[in-house]
Amino acid sequence: MRFLAAIAALSLAACDGPRSAPGQTADAADAGWSIKPRADLNAFFDCLQSDGATIVAAHRGGPAPALPENAVETFDAALSAAPVLIEIDVATSADGVLFLLHDETLDRTTTGSGRADQTSWSEISRLRLKDRRGAATSFHPPSFAEALSWAAGRTILEIDIKRSTRYEDVIAEIHRQRAQDRVILIAYSTGQAARLHKLAPDLMISLNLSSPSDLKRAIASGVPAERLLGFTGVDTPNPQLFSLLGERDIEVVFGTLGGRDSIDREIERTGDGSRYAALAAMGADIIATDAPLRAQAALDAAGRAATAGRCGVSRR
Repeated sequence: MRFLAAIAALSLAACDGPRSAPGQTADAADAGWSIKPRADLNAFFDCLQSDGATIVAAHRGGPAPALPENAVETFDAALSAAPVLIEIDVATSADGVLFLLHDETLDRTTTGSGRADQTSWSEISRLRLKDRRGAATSFHPPSFAEALSWAAGRTILEIDIKRSTRYEDVIAEIHRQRAQDRVILIAYSTGQAARLHKLAPDLMISLNLSSPSDLKRAIASGVPAERLLGFTGVDTPNPQLFSLLGERDIEVVFGTLGGRDSIDREIERTGDGSRYAALAAMGADIIATDAPLRAQAALDAAGRAATAGRCGVSRR
């Protein structure tokens, strides 16, 4: 019942966008989707590129009314509707348990309060998650181990490691579950990327690359191009930069997410979903978005979406 309620909530949330989004949800929800790369992640993205396909990354899992961010139930609902990557945030409790949370405090997204790193996991695990409107749901914060296990055979996780969390602990759990080929670590600086690569040279890293000089610094730091995805910003797409990254076999990530001035919000106001397809045409391999269903519908309409039966993408 919890899962069916989540599906209904995600479909209802899609109705706030263009009329094409609910249609996409209804078509895909018959079986749902899964992403299971048949080789390493670099080969997976190369396959998508050869098909001219752009894939959507659901920021914090694609929260919606009754579907809180960083919740396994929200992830399930998103994948019932579209073949999406899932971006998550990993924090650490006072007693060292890794779990999903974006903020330093519990107040905004749970029924708890106070600093997460000063609260025990036994207390955190009993809290209920709030949706983006602040309403408490029946869902609870998942541990990182639970989320990583859930993703096996379902999708790829993009992992934002929060300040309270040791890189070594995240990497150890990834290796324990043999999840190297279904995770991407997020780095915000060349120094972070170099450290992550030194600790886990087998993992892919999404790094902020907003200029050619950023790319030069990243390569000089010792991170191979084939281990990198380039996050190119959230404001103005740069087709020349997209092309440069593509020439180096670095997947291009562009974000439409953010606050009230984000591209996602502009598209919601205008109803012009073709802007997502335009990003794909410019060379964006991954669109990181707060509106995964709307973005997916636009890619479907433009023939730029991943196809079932190709590159490890399938209906389930």
